[in-house]
Amino acid sequence: MTKVAVVILNYNGQKFLETFLPSVIENADGYEIIIADNASTDGSLAFLQNHYPTLKTIQLPNNQGFAGGYNNALKEIEAEYYVLLNSDVEVSANWTKPIIDLMDTDKSIAACQPKIRSYHQKTHFEYAGAAGGHIDWLGYPFCRGRIFDSYEEDKGQYDDTQEIFWATGACMFVRADVFHQLSGFDAHFFAHMEEIDLCWRMKNNGHKIMYSSGSTVYHVGGGTLHKSNPRKTFLNYRNGLAMLYKNIPADKLFSTILFRLVLDGISGIKLLVDGSFADFLAVIKAHFAFYAMIPKLERKSPKNVSKIYQKSIVWEYFVKKQKPIL
Repeated sequence: MTKVAVVILNYNGQKFLETFLPSVIENADGYEIIIADNASTDGSLAFLQNHYPTLKTIQLPNNQGFAGGYNNALKEIEAEYYVLLNSDVEVSANWTKPIIDLMDTDKSIAACQPKIRSYHQKTHFEYAGAAGGHIDWLGYPFCRGRIFDSYEEDKGQYDDTQEIFWATGACMFVRADVFHQLSGFDAHFFAHMEEIDLCWRMKNNGHKIMYSSGSTVYHVGGGTLHKSNPRKTFLNYRNGLAMLYKNIPADKLFSTILFRLVLDGISGIKLLVDGSFADFLAVIKAHFAFYAMIPKLERKSPKNVSKIYQKSIVWEYFVKKQKPIL
């Protein structure tokens, strides 16, 4: 069994493989590199065969999204640690060792992420993870270094190692045995929020999620589904509600979901006023899809876990104009 397997889930990402795979191979520090292809219809497989014929490739029969794709691919990979790496990420020298060393010293750490900076603006943090993911009591995710669409310049303010609430799926180091014990990602999510749901379930089971600034990677973002796509809006709203339903303790479930539905409605109206009718429609569809999804969702021993921001990030940031103290 290999110690570290870097697994890149690819879907029609030939251009990203051409650009970023060399950095992963160049900075390989004894780890295995595996491409899991989610039934791409572009030239990804031919490109890999022609340019990297010795690289291990897992061909999935159909596009099962981020969640289902990784679940099925990782069943075929034996390793102590998985590094789930997006195809649109450039890695840097020594990017795995600080995190693996950290996880080796503390077996309670189930997942960890590096510092995520923007590939297109390398001085700044990037949307998907930044300096560690957090969540407020209504289930709205945010990051140190990135709140909604506001990105901080990296001036060393998050050069630390800290427990966080969720680690980004763009570059997630995960303990393989814990991943499989918890049945991996929830395949019902397809894509978006599934990594937060997994981290929440890990915390419900007594594990820690960490951020380490000892490693830095650079992420393009929006490679498979751009944030302006109504499909992404639909998945984010539907899966956000599903994640809350699965992980909120019973005594807070009804009130939390109700508050979230109201805020989602206000957000939908704002999208409509701003002229984004397709996104407004996506919010409505997401709510009805969530109701239909409930019978399929499992609630396994939800607890009041640590690191949930007990205020509303929407209220604090947009109304009070304050940045949360974490």
